[in-house]
Amino acid sequence: MLVRKPYFPIVLAAFVTLPGVVVSLAHAELSAPLTAVLSGASIMAAAFLLVWACDAAQADVSQALALAVVALIAVLPEYAVDMYFTWQAGQFPDGDYSQYAIANMTGANRLIIGVAWAVVAIIFWVKTRRQVVLEEERRLEVRFLAIATLYAFLIPIKGTLAWYDGIVFVGLFVWYIVLAGRRPRAEELEAEGPGAYLCSLPRVTRRVWTILLFLFAAGAIVATAEHFCEGLLGTGKAFGINEFLLVQWLAPLASEAPEFVVAILFALRAKAGLALGSLLSAKLNQWTLLVGMIPGVFAVSSGTLQHPLPMGQFQMQEIWLTAAQSLLAVVMLATLRLSIGQALLLFTLFAGQLVAPGVVEAFFDGQVMGFRGEQMHVLFSFLYLMGAISLVVDQPQRLGHLFLWRRPSGQRTDHPCV
Repeated sequence: MLVRKPYFPIVLAAFVTLPGVVVSLAHAELSAPLTAVLSGASIMAAAFLLVWACDAAQADVSQALALAVVALIAVLPEYAVDMYFTWQAGQFPDGDYSQYAIANMTGANRLIIGVAWAVVAIIFWVKTRRQVVLEEERRLEVRFLAIATLYAFLIPIKGTLAWYDGIVFVGLFVWYIVLAGRRPRAEELEAEGPGAYLCSLPRVTRRVWTILLFLFAAGAIVATAEHFCEGLLGTGKAFGINEFLLVQWLAPLASEAPEFVVAILFALRAKAGLALGSLLSAKLNQWTLLVGMIPGVFAVSSGTLQHPLPMGQFQMQEIWLTAAQSLLAVVMLATLRLSIGQALLLFTLFAGQLVAPGVVEAFFDGQVMGFRGEQMHVLFSFLYLMGAISLVVDQPQRLGHLFLWRRPSGQRTDHPCV
């Protein structure tokens, strides 16, 4: 039967991608919710195609090139959405697009740690009663994530995300790619499902299909990004839903679903180290490359370097909260382990910061412990920071693991799509 064919998921994903692409290219006038659904489905399906193409690409390119290309491609769905909002912010400086750009970026980063990392560790513990252990070579990602996180705290402290911040973040990403590219190439691929099917094709056929999938998926994402973004905003206005929250949480879910699904599948197969390792790389890519591109795109759109992306106090609180969560996660992974207790803490804090503002507004007359609903993120930032400090006080050697620099050990890479 067709459903048993290994190429069926690829065909299905391609067909799911088409309606949103056709609607976008035809500039069809549809309702905002329908536009958001069709274009969001296209982005999600195209992201799956990118993941499978990444698997196949590892068979034909050098390790360093694969790392650079795959890292760029992996963040493409999220990048397309965030860069659309950033570009519009430069075109319409008096609008709300700048806050949507920050919403999408912070939401994507917090979802990876608060949901994806936590779920992988919880699934693995349920199956094995063991904590997740990363390979020694993943210490490189942890250290670069620590550097990017410490620098990120400067953004709300100085109150701007300027062009030179972008240079620092992109520079960190390039530095990471250069060092990671020195790792020896994996002896064998660990692709599964459609990715394994593509890897099994003859060399010429595999290369042709890999290139076609890259081009098709990237084209679909670029073609539908604008309609997806505007559809989300229109849906929020039509139903009285906060557009900031839609952009912050729904948009990243669509663009990052493939990474989450692949990681969960690895965890279900008791390969939690592979799962968490790939999600760690995804977090690092978004916390460096994605954040670093925002001020550059805004400068090009606005035509000047003199004025950074306009952000208010609320956006600064969002960045501070995201950096605080990242710091706690980095301190947890300093020992290259993530326990069930730590995973539950990450998920609980994420769920708390997600629902606390609404709960306070609805049930506590808009204020609790001196914090208004919109200020609850300040409280959760404090909780994240206290959690990180407590771990360091309990195990001071965590700082040594993070900042006593050593060359990566040279072990094999643990996942074909970094």
